[in-house]
Amino acid sequence: MRLGFVVSAALSVASLLPICPSAAGQASSGTLLAISKKDHMVSIVDGTTFAIRGKVATGEDPHEVTASPDGRKAWISNYGFGQYHSLRQIDIPTAKVDKVIDLGALTGPHGLDFQGGEVWFTAEAAKAFGRYDPATGKIDFILGTGQDRTHMIYVWPNGEHIATTNVNAATVSLIDLKHVRVPAPAAPGAPGSGPTMVDRSDWEQTVIPVGKGDEGFDVSPDGRQLWTADAQDGTVSVIDLATKKNIATLPLDVAGANRLKFTPDGRFAIISLLRGSTIVIVDTKTHLRVKTIEMGGGSAGVVIDAAGNRAFIACGGGNYVGVLDLKTFTIVKKIDVGGDPDGMVWIPGR
Repeated sequence: MRLGFVVSAALSVASLLPICPSAAGQASSGTLLAISKKDHMVSIVDGTTFAIRGKVATGEDPHEVTASPDGRKAWISNYGFGQYHSLRQIDIPTAKVDKVIDLGALTGPHGLDFQGGEVWFTAEAAKAFGRYDPATGKIDFILGTGQDRTHMIYVWPNGEHIATTNVNAATVSLIDLKHVRVPAPAAPGAPGSGPTMVDRSDWEQTVIPVGKGDEGFDVSPDGRQLWTADAQDGTVSVIDLATKKNIATLPLDVAGANRLKFTPDGRFAIISLLRGSTIVIVDTKTHLRVKTIEMGGGSAGVVIDAAGNRAFIACGGGNYVGVLDLKTFTIVKKIDVGGDPDGMVWIPGR
């Protein structure tokens, strides 16, 4: 669950384990959507049985996916490393693409988030992000970051605070909606008695330097910190959201880190690594690695189910999605969703 913005020794898993009855009984119902970058498909996966309910063609180079909480629509970014400029809208019940959204000059769409009934997306090659309103079929908001490779995005539920990672700039952008009073335009021929003041909204960006190659990131469940996975430096940067400062660099030896996700209780951070063949579990209080889990190949996307009992790890190097039991930190199931899985989203109760 997302909260409001606050301003004030290693063990490897050597074998695949069956799902134990207790873990299966505690699993929350829902649906997992998982992208196969190689097959240009998204799989609709039953969150209890892990059966594939359907597959939908995504168009070229799909990377990330988000969905409406009612489980009816999903959106996929067609990235192309800055060459493409479209999102695919999927009708989940019928497993069909029902709209291709042309983003025009907003090229390189990648990171996605769904908040307030709208789809937020980064436009990496345009150094910007935007917002698409499914109700009107229009892009109703665009804001430039001016940062190289604005890649992933996180939007607070009230839509007034936004965070992005900017990979080649090695920065994080924190963008806040501000309410200001400005002079109203004077009417022609109006007497010079001073301007009338009116209320207006504006956006304020704070750019925070972090480690090189920052891509995946997450906001802690208590809303106090933002952690970035710094792929080139092999570190994790810790940002205090109250002061908007980078307060720590954790030397965790995670070169190639791709995604970072907090467990719902905030005790651990899961870090996937594209390089090598492991994922890393970090204690968020001690800032130490507490477990290294063998995946059999490099990993990318990480999502957690609504109950907080399972994480899903997209192991592109092994061509499967691994189901990680968050009590034992063991892989209990492998799901075949096609070659090179990456972006995923969990839809609770569907």
